[in-house]
Amino acid sequence: MGFLLFETARLYRARTERAFEQAGLGITSGEARTLVYVHQHPGLRQAALAEKMNVEPMTLVASLDRLEAQQLVRREPDPSDRRAKLVNLTPAAEPFIERITAVAAAARAQTLEGLSDAQVAAFRATLEHMRANIVRSARAPEDA
Repeated sequence: MGFLLFETARLYRARTERAFEQAGLGITSGEARTLVYVHQHPGLRQAALAEKMNVEPMTLVASLDRLEAQQLVRREPDPSDRRAKLVNLTPAAEPFIERITAVAAAARAQTLEGLSDAQVAAFRATLEHMRANIVRSARAPEDA
């Protein structure tokens, strides 16, 4: 099952990357994911955003650097801790969010074609449960 999950995830990611390329957005699926997370959690610190996205902080910084260069996000000092940066979308990002949502929905619909709403809901619940198990085990202290 593990190899099937890896292969499916790899294929889905490639399909999504292709969809973003074909849409002419000029961003990768990882950058699109970052924009959506910033949209959903405006004003979050970079470190908290990385944790929420389950990515390494340096991976997020690279994405944010590219998005900031395109003037889609801005990082501002946190007034309560000047060392920390708060991440927000710029007004230029709003049309991207709409387009990202539409492109991702089309790729997802193609991927889930032939599955019932109940199957999709069960699959989502299963994936969320698996992710929670993995996150919990990664944070648990090692048995000595």
